Amino acid sequence: MIESTEYLDVRYYETDQMAIVHHSNYIRYFECGRAKLMQDVGFSQTRIEAEGVMTAVAAVTAQYKSPAKYGDRLRIVTRLRDLPTARILFETEIFNQDDILLCTGTVKLGFIDSTTRRPVRCPDDLLKVLEPYFPESK
Repeated sequence: MIESTEYLDVRYYETDQMAIVHHSNYIRYFECGRAKLMQDVGFSQTRIEAEGVMTAVAAVTAQYKSPAKYGDRLRIVTRLRDLPTARILFETEIFNQDDILLCTGTVKLGFIDSTTRRPVRCPDDLLKVLEPYFPESK
């Protein structure tokens, strides 16, 4: 398993008139967490695209537990529990500065050939980077 943590401050424009974060912003926070995890393992979205592969969102889930508010400091914990195949599944938990769980969710991405726009398996170079985190898969 791989786990990564990102910290973000809630910005005013992410909130409504009650200073509560709009629900759609959690999906953006999930993306920030995914990007940080991939950066931490040394394989950014830019590198995936350089391999001739794009990622497309296949599914998103979100369970809202407690509202984030303007001025909160968010801790975004993202996990990858399994090696990817043709898809990669990220799990995310978002906490505030008081360690209150605000939201949980998942994002499933499919790998797509940049030229043909057809589904493909996970790029080999990405698998090589991820495999050391999953010794039980060998």
